[in-house]
Amino acid sequence: MRNLFRNKFTCIVAMTLVCAMSLAACGNKNTKPDTESKKAVQDATESTQKAEKTEKIALSDGTYTAEFTTDSSMFHVNDAYDNKGTLTVKDGKATMHVTLTSTHIVNLFLGKAKDASKDNAELLEPTVETVDYGDGTTEEVNAFDIPVPVLDEEFDLALIGTKGKWYDHKVKVSNATPADADASVSESEGEQLPDGTYNINLDFEGGSGKASIASPAEVTISGGAATATVQWSSPNYDYMIVDGQKYMPVNTDGNSVFEIPVKLDTPMQVIGDTVAMSKPHEVEYTLTFHSDSATEVLGEDGE
Repeated sequence: MRNLFRNKFTCIVAMTLVCAMSLAACGNKNTKPDTESKKAVQDATESTQKAEKTEKIALSDGTYTAEFTTDSSMFHVNDAYDNKGTLTVKDGKATMHVTLTSTHIVNLFLGKAKDASKDNAELLEPTVETVDYGDGTTEEVNAFDIPVPVLDEEFDLALIGTKGKWYDHKVKVSNATPADADASVSESEGEQLPDGTYNINLDFEGGSGKASIASPAEVTISGGAATATVQWSSPNYDYMIVDGQKYMPVNTDGNSVFEIPVKLDTPMQVIGDTVAMSKPHEVEYTLTFHSDSATEVLGEDGE
């Protein structure tokens, strides 16, 4: 009798343990769905927040002039447009039309570079526009219509050039004003220099400070187009790049000398390739030629 009771008790304890383990297992199975559910809610919340941020274009439908700034001196609005473009707002969505400096940027992508190469990525295609610089010269460049998710704040915009590599950049659209308020195009305060040859002072920025360009530089104006003869303080520059075009030295001895097209009274980005180090390096510089410092270079006969 005692053995029978002991066996029944043992069975009851065993069944109790089995039930307890089963309940624990059920609890563990429910953990993963709960985690996945929380993640789904979090993802949905983040998506909603992004959508709400994208819709914060607090402008009435219409056309505006706005500034378009970037984090790179090699990616910016064409100098002829003074860092500005046309912002169009319709049904709460904004698009910025910007004209670039060349045709070397072939696509843009609203987002990060890592997502731009995906199969479903929506790439922004360029249109070709002709820029009139007002000095008798024109140039064909690429322009883009860029969706603007937010005003007065930076957002991600990736680009790809002719070399086929995507790069991340931060851009910002700001200071939007109605287009009719900026209908008049600003003109240079100084008079345009007539055709001739001048010595003109220049500002030089960039690089490590070890090399520089001599100032003043000789600038020849013909048909409204300006060409500068620039002399480096070093013989180690083997080419320059201006507006995407490569220029070779015009001398073989002494410090490097180049003849390059320039714009007066406007900061212009150039590249100088130096062979002074173990490997050639392209270095970015900014040059500004000041027309108010111009003194005409006279010939031997004084004319």
